Amino acid sequence: MSKESTTNFCDRELKMNGNHSHLTFLDLFCGCGGFSLGMERAGFRCLAAIDFNPEAVAVFKKNFPHVPHSLERDITAFPPRELARLIETKTVDVIVGGPPCQGYSTVRQRDGANSGPRMIEDKRRHLYQEFLRYVDFFRPKLFVMENVLGIKSAAGGKYFTRVQKEARAMGYRVHPQVEKAFDLGVPQKRRRQLIIGTRLDVPQYFPGELKPAPRAVEWPTLGEAIGDLPPVRAGGGEEVVDYDLERRKAHVGKYSRHYLYETLEVQRATKLTAHRARPHSERDLRDFAKLREGEHCAEAMKRGEVFEFPYDKNTFTDRYTRQHRNEPCSTIVAHLSKDGLMFIHPTQNRSLTPREAARVQSFPDWFQFPVARTHQFRVIGNAVPPLVAEAIGLTAKAYLEKTMKTKKTVLFGLEPLPSDQQEAVELLLALVRATDSKTIRQLPADEFKRGWYSIGFLYPGLHPDSALEHGTELSNAAEDFPEIRKVEPRLLAPFFVDSGWPVVLAPVAEEAWRRYEAGELKDEEFYCSEAVVAGMCCRNPDLIDGVRQEREKVLA
Repeated sequence: MSKESTTNFCDRELKMNGNHSHLTFLDLFCGCGGFSLGMERAGFRCLAAIDFNPEAVAVFKKNFPHVPHSLERDITAFPPRELARLIETKTVDVIVGGPPCQGYSTVRQRDGANSGPRMIEDKRRHLYQEFLRYVDFFRPKLFVMENVLGIKSAAGGKYFTRVQKEARAMGYRVHPQVEKAFDLGVPQKRRRQLIIGTRLDVPQYFPGELKPAPRAVEWPTLGEAIGDLPPVRAGGGEEVVDYDLERRKAHVGKYSRHYLYETLEVQRATKLTAHRARPHSERDLRDFAKLREGEHCAEAMKRGEVFEFPYDKNTFTDRYTRQHRNEPCSTIVAHLSKDGLMFIHPTQNRSLTPREAARVQSFPDWFQFPVARTHQFRVIGNAVPPLVAEAIGLTAKAYLEKTMKTKKTVLFGLEPLPSDQQEAVELLLALVRATDSKTIRQLPADEFKRGWYSIGFLYPGLHPDSALEHGTELSNAAEDFPEIRKVEPRLLAPFFVDSGWPVVLAPVAEEAWRRYEAGELKDEEFYCSEAVVAGMCCRNPDLIDGVRQEREKVLA
C-alpha cells in the first residue's frame, strides 16, 4: 500500500466515534435476515440491508420493521455512495454479508463445474467484488464475508485468493477461518468459510475463535430442535395453526427447555407458522418408507433394498436421506426448494417443512416467512444461521470494544519497538539469518520478540492467523520498497498470494506460533498490533500528534 493511501484511510478515522452505545453494521446480500438477527442479538444496530431477491427482502421487512432501509436492489447497479446518501453517514463499524454461494458450491464439482476445463464461469463468483466495493467506500473497522467451503477450491483457489489479496490492497488485515455451526449450537453439520478483515489503523487483531452465544445448546440434535412440532402428512399442514402444548410439555421433559425457549423463543410466538409439508409422489413415499432412521439410499441398497426411482447409483448415492433424531441434521441448503429428498423426517414419511428447516437453522419461531412455500425453503436455505451470526457479532463487539479501550490508553506499550524502518529491517534480518542457520529456536526471547515486532512494524497487512495456511501460489509482483530491496530482496518476494507472507518469513511465523502455543508469547506480544500502529505512525508522522492528544485527553 502506498504512503498516500495509508495516510488517507488512517487520517479519516484515527479517532473512534464518541458514542459507542450502538455499534452499527450494514448487511449486504442480506437474504431473509439471519446475519442481521444474530448481529442485533449481539448488540449491533442495522443501518441498512440489501438484497436482489424480492421474496428475501419481503421476509426481511416483515421481521425487521425497525431497520430504516431494507432495500431490494441489484448491488452491481447500486453504488455505495447512493446508500451513504440514504443512511446519511459514511461511518459504519462493521459490514457483513454472504455473496451468493452457488457459484462456489461443492455440488457443482461433481460435473467439473468448479475447476478444470469444464469450469462454468458463473457471474455470481464475482459478487465478492461488489462486497469489497462497499468495504472500500465505507471503510468499516471490520468486515465479515461468509461463503461455502467451495470458494477455497473453485477455479483452483483463484477467487479465494483474490478476495484476500484485494482486501489487503484496500488496507485490511485479512484471515480466513472455517465456521462449524454445530460447535456454535446449531443442530446441523454445516461448515462455512469466513473471511474476516480488520482495518489496519484499528489496533488489536480480531480473535480467531468464535465462542457460542450464551443461548446456544451444547451438542444440539435434530430431535431436540423439531420433536415438539405436531405431525403432518406429506402435502398436509396449514400455514398458521395452534401449537400442541401437551406435545411440547412431553418434549421438554425428554430434552430440556433450553433450545426451544432460549434459541427458538417459542414463548414469543402465539401461533405456529410455516409448518406445511410439501406433497410427494406415491413412488417417492414408497421409497421413503424403505429407509431406516439415519440412513441414505446407498446404505439401504447395500442391505438389499431396491428403489423405484430411476437414477444413476454412482452419481446420486445420497438422493434419499432420512435424518436421525439423535444426530445433527444434514446442512440446510437452498436446494430444499426443489424436492427435499435429502431431508426426510426421522419418523414421518415426508421431507422437512419450512418451519422445521428454520428451526434447524436456529431461526426463532416468531420469525415469519410470508412468502410461498418454495420461496420459504429457498430463503431459509440461503440464510446464515442466526446463532452463528450471533457468535460472530459477540466476538466482533468484544473486539471493537477492546480497540476503543486501546485507543484511550498507551498505544505503544510493547517494548522494545523499532524506532524506525531501518532498525526494523535490521532486527528482522537477524531472524532471517537465524532461520537460514536453523538456530531460530535457540534465540533468546527478547531478541526474537524484537524481530517479530518488526514484522508488524513493516508489514501491517500480514495476519498471524494466516501464517500457517499460505496456499501454494507464489508471486514476485511485490510492491517495491527500495530501502528494503537493496538490503534483502527476499523480504519482499517471492510471497504467498493467499496469505501475503513473504516466503522467507514463513519459518519465522511458524516459530512465533510455536512460542505462542507454548505460552512463551502473550496475546499482545504475538499479535503485536501496537507495533502495527507504531509502524504506520512512523511512516506518517502526522498521526503521532493525534495519538498523543487523544491519550492526554483521557489521562486528564
